[in-house]
Amino acid sequence: MHYGLGIDAGGTYTDAVIMRGSDGKVVDAQKASTTYPDIKQGVKEVLDQLDQNYLKDVNLVSVSTTLSTNALLENTGRPVGLILVGDHPKDRKYPAEDYIFVSGGHDTNGEEEYPLDVNTIKRYVQETKHWASAYAVSSYFGTRNPEHELEVKEVIHAITDIPVVCGHELSHELGVYERAVTACLNAQLIPITHQFVNGVISDIKRRGINSRMLMLKCDGSVYNIEDALEKPIETIFSGPAASILGASYLAKEETCAVIDVGGTSTDVSSIENGIPKVSSEGCKVGGWNTRVKAIKMETSALGGDSHVWLSEKTVNIGPRRVIPLCLASFLYPEFFKKLKNNRLILRKKLTENIQQTKFLVRTGYKSTGLKNKEEEILNLIDNNPVSISEIVDINNYKNIRDLNIILDSLINKRLLQPIGFTPTDALHVLGEYTQWDKEAAETGAFYLGKYMSMGKYEFCKYVKDLFTHNMAHDLVSFIIPTISSKPIDRVLSGEYPIKFKIDIPVILLGAPVSAYIDDLKTKIDAKISVPHNANVGNAVGALVGKSVTKVDILIKVASLANPDKDFLVFSSKGRKRFENYGEAVDHAIELGKQIILDYEKRCGINKDETTINVSKQSIAPDYWAHPPIETIVTVVGFGNPLLQLK
Repeated sequence: MHYGLGIDAGGTYTDAVIMRGSDGKVVDAQKASTTYPDIKQGVKEVLDQLDQNYLKDVNLVSVSTTLSTNALLENTGRPVGLILVGDHPKDRKYPAEDYIFVSGGHDTNGEEEYPLDVNTIKRYVQETKHWASAYAVSSYFGTRNPEHELEVKEVIHAITDIPVVCGHELSHELGVYERAVTACLNAQLIPITHQFVNGVISDIKRRGINSRMLMLKCDGSVYNIEDALEKPIETIFSGPAASILGASYLAKEETCAVIDVGGTSTDVSSIENGIPKVSSEGCKVGGWNTRVKAIKMETSALGGDSHVWLSEKTVNIGPRRVIPLCLASFLYPEFFKKLKNNRLILRKKLTENIQQTKFLVRTGYKSTGLKNKEEEILNLIDNNPVSISEIVDINNYKNIRDLNIILDSLINKRLLQPIGFTPTDALHVLGEYTQWDKEAAETGAFYLGKYMSMGKYEFCKYVKDLFTHNMAHDLVSFIIPTISSKPIDRVLSGEYPIKFKIDIPVILLGAPVSAYIDDLKTKIDAKISVPHNANVGNAVGALVGKSVTKVDILIKVASLANPDKDFLVFSSKGRKRFENYGEAVDHAIELGKQIILDYEKRCGINKDETTINVSKQSIAPDYWAHPPIETIVTVVGFGNPLLQLK
């Protein structure tokens, strides 16, 4: 009997499932906390909890993670040297520590426009190799002819063995600026991804598991783990991709919408006939536009561990993630006593950081380059939670604004982990989710409810309704993107005697989502359900991803003065010239098929189990009596890694 192992390393939890190959049934599933800064420790902990008898028969491992996404969102990628060859825009920002513009580049036909300035590149590498973790190279019209990018790569590797990323390796689309950004972001992620992936590989091998290893991409397909090490940019948003695949699989719904409530965020997406909806444009992450195709989704900073905090008049949820009070009491023996005896904070002083139920604890990250006040605050906190009230009292802070700025800085640098009241605490008080310490959650609800002139149960019902409203809003906003927020909120609040109706099933994922079904149905008319194993749906999704890859090859008339005899073929393998149009098309089709088969083979799928479809799209005026001016040959390959388990 063979089994598959799916692993999802999320922002809050790391999940793992074992699936039986004969019938696709989940036979074991476990969760562990994601560990920072060493994420592979969380992977080890969750694998230790699994039935080791199943693990020894695993022959397929597939992984998804938010590691890449978080690194780019939090600007914690490694320093990169960027080399821009040819006529790149000089008035725009690039996500690199340092970059240079050098002479070189090609024209639209892939002909060299200017010679490559090799000497400047050599000097730049000598000057930067002591701090650069990787290099990114992007050449003008490198998609039409990558020879300059490849030459730069050779020059760098003659000087140092630091990794080099070329723009044409990641995208064959035009868009010189976006391609440069994509190459640079990819280079930033290589050291981080190597550390994580190699940690997973070593743990798997240590357990005697000899299997294929795949990683889920952000479009819902999988690729070989070695490819992931070279192109980690393609794993951004692989977590949401895993959620929609897992939800569809567990609910047995080929077409559905999915709401995935994680600890940090809520993601809404959809799948149609088994294929996730993919954004027609490259995805945007951390404010940067990329050439990476990702699933279409709506994301909000609203999760089960989002901080519930009070301003002077309102209840707010998020965007920051905190450790729930109920969990903190479980983790730290003295915490409940400190929470119960914590001093009241005046309403007029309330901010996101200054809350009666807010505590801070050290994370384990090393501190460098801190200002004096930051060092002063950090030294007050150790491995046991310290309340905001204690910090205010010890320092006798009069200027709450300054304290807020310092705390924000320390939290953003991941030196401190906040603890506070969350929607998970509210569910504990209401008796709808009881995994940890209910009494700690009730104490927090009592304190916060007093500020709002509410009892603890009334306050928690209010928090739950607010959370449900936001879930419903995200869903409607995703399905009907042409409607603005205010009309959606007014309908959901019951202001009008109408309700949004959704004609496709809505699947909920996440540990406590069953608690929200009835409330969600009061706001939206839809078939809403939570499948079995919904709490580990992302790990299931990592395992059921298909190996789908698409290759676009461009055939272009080299010169309109000679439209019957000279044709250029542009692909990821470079540029090739043909005298005959038919030969150019045949070459493009065969090359596309070979690229597909090589890709599928790296995923462990042989030629006989790979489905390949070929299509052509040509551009030519109606009056044109010659071969098309341009032709795009599209080759799509499809394979199912799970078939290898049977």
